[in-house]
Amino acid sequence: TLDIRMKKHSENALELAKWLEKRNEVEWVNYPGLDSSKYKSLAKKYLTKGHSGIITFGVKGGYESAKTVADKTTVFSLLANIGDTKSLIIHPASTTHQQLSEEDQASTGVTSDLIRLSVGLEAVEDLKNDLETAFSKINSKVLL
Repeated sequence: TLDIRMKKHSENALELAKWLEKRNEVEWVNYPGLDSSKYKSLAKKYLTKGHSGIITFGVKGGYESAKTVADKTTVFSLLANIGDTKSLIIHPASTTHQQLSEEDQASTGVTSDLIRLSVGLEAVEDLKNDLETAFSKINSKVLL
């Protein structure tokens, strides 16, 4: 079933990445299937069956805002795994990379605002609604 699952992971992730690009709470989105991605041409060449289920994005307001979003989702599970059938979310700066200095985190590509999603097979509208609810928990002053 991997071939079928990867197609759905990729479809959900692309739709979610496009949605995230339009959100006021989001500073940036990294997904190879986006037209805005610097990897779009490589993805088109090498990822012919889909662009994966992994998205990273930055939340306006930095560390606290990103941590709030990761902590307040209910459909996304707060786990460091990837590739599950269920959607997963992690804020590396406060979890997997918390033992590193900010400088060391940055050297690995982890910024304080970064959230990583491993998009599963759920209905994409449920994923959007879950993130929208989590975004509503961010202090609105940081979004101005």
